[in-house]
Amino acid sequence: MGREKVFLSGNEAVARGAMAAGVCFASAYPGTPSTEILETLGTFPEIEAQWAVNEKVAYEAAFGACIAGRRALAACKQVGLNVAMDPLMTTAYSGVNAGFVAIVADDPGMFSSQNEQDTRRVAPYAKIPLIEPSSPAQAYYYVQEAFKISEQFDIPVLLRLTTRVSHTKESFEIDFRRSCVDKKLDKNPRKYVMIPAHARPRHVDLEKRILALKDFSEQSDLNLAQINDRSIGFISSGVSALYAKEAYPQASFLTLGMPFPFPVKKVKEFRRKVRKLYVIEELDPFLEEMLKQEGIDACGRKSSWRCGELSPSAVKEIVSRKERSPQSRKSRRPLLCPGCPHRPAFYVLKKLGLYVTGDIGCYTLGALQPLAALHTQTCMGSSIPFFEGISKMRKGEKVAAVIGDSTFIHTGISGLVSAAYNGTKGLIIIMDNSITAMTGGQQNPATGLTLQGKSFKKLSLEKICVAAGADSVDVVNPYDIEKMEDLVKLRMQQDALSVIISRYPCKMIDRSKGPLLYIDPEKCKKCRQCLALDCPAIYEEDFCFKINELLCTGCGLCKNVCKFEAIRERRKQ
Repeated sequence: MGREKVFLSGNEAVARGAMAAGVCFASAYPGTPSTEILETLGTFPEIEAQWAVNEKVAYEAAFGACIAGRRALAACKQVGLNVAMDPLMTTAYSGVNAGFVAIVADDPGMFSSQNEQDTRRVAPYAKIPLIEPSSPAQAYYYVQEAFKISEQFDIPVLLRLTTRVSHTKESFEIDFRRSCVDKKLDKNPRKYVMIPAHARPRHVDLEKRILALKDFSEQSDLNLAQINDRSIGFISSGVSALYAKEAYPQASFLTLGMPFPFPVKKVKEFRRKVRKLYVIEELDPFLEEMLKQEGIDACGRKSSWRCGELSPSAVKEIVSRKERSPQSRKSRRPLLCPGCPHRPAFYVLKKLGLYVTGDIGCYTLGALQPLAALHTQTCMGSSIPFFEGISKMRKGEKVAAVIGDSTFIHTGISGLVSAAYNGTKGLIIIMDNSITAMTGGQQNPATGLTLQGKSFKKLSLEKICVAAGADSVDVVNPYDIEKMEDLVKLRMQQDALSVIISRYPCKMIDRSKGPLLYIDPEKCKKCRQCLALDCPAIYEEDFCFKINELLCTGCGLCKNVCKFEAIRERRKQ
């Protein structure tokens, strides 16, 4: 049995660990910071790995595989777990056949998310065990332990990562072992048909399993105590443990790789060995509340530390009982890419002065100045129901909804069905860039390609919209900006529920370039209309407006909106 030295991110390590654990089925909907888990699993021919239309479907398909007797996992980001909460809560009652692990990547600091929810809260709420690695190496081993725990205690297991663990890379050794599990597919309705008569005894059984898991947590090596300097001790989990160790390398540490069920006896024993105990954790006071509940004396954080990521310097400030200073993150202002097909659509919507409900995707950037054409955005699929509610209450207001092709398939279709069923009138624009662009260019049913790039059935958005109840469905190239504007005006005037599919491929998949453009300084009137497009290729220098030829895709949008014909095609030499 050979061993291999690897350099893996946390997400890649989870995938390799799942491979070693004998996982046969994996499903997910892409979402940063979890996306690479499925992308990596998709490279293993031994595993049936697939993108699902949303996280609920991913969870349920993977759980079906576990009922079939094969180890399976579902992966998502923290807000994606909200979509899968319905099956998660009930599968805790039913239990598993082969092992099942739900992997969730939280996003402290909201690098790519609309909230900072702390998934650790889900474990006691759903009554399932929580595993939390601190590093990629631990992620590799812990996911294998998670499958063993799942089968030993007949329960789904929640494995929580955070952005730093997901995307940090570490060098460590792995082996080529693969633990294969093949259990029979049994007809067992009392276990898997959750009608009240079956669910009641399964709830009683779940409470017994949680008590057994509590004893297991007390003995498990996943909860590791290291006694060094007894004057100061730290209790933590996840990446916070590494921050504490970097800040106070000589201190004593209790790192909880299995924070729930909470190992009370082990924590009390550790507390007796140190003079002062500090709780170091990101986001919610999850561990701190557990300690207080058990009457264990420890120093927690001030409430100002409940937002954002930690760091070694932050740990020192927490120990010094300082408040968190206002966070300032220096980063490049987010922009739609040069040549992005969403830009002309937003240009038209702003020009027409519409109130626009938005959704999750690259097009959320349409809310930022100078485009400023998007007015709401909450969660996947919310744009159409928001549009429905606003339209019903403000009948004189010009309201439109925008949603991406992948998001429409995720949870947008049901919103369209509801709007049609309830007689809603107005305009919905599906911004179809032919890919799941925001998370790096993953396939979806509208592309007709699988995770592995195999060609299967391609979903027709036009037919779906008609079947869902739209009165009219138009397909338009957003770069035909006059046609786009005329069509939006027409549909907004009609007493109907209209859908416009604004279709043009994302520049991540269509890298072709049009003619090189430049701004003629003699014709330019400095009206700044070109800057209002917020294209990264257009900039101002020495009171003149210019086009960066390295960034310009030659889409021609700026040329079309320039009233003075100052933007011209550069002749080939």
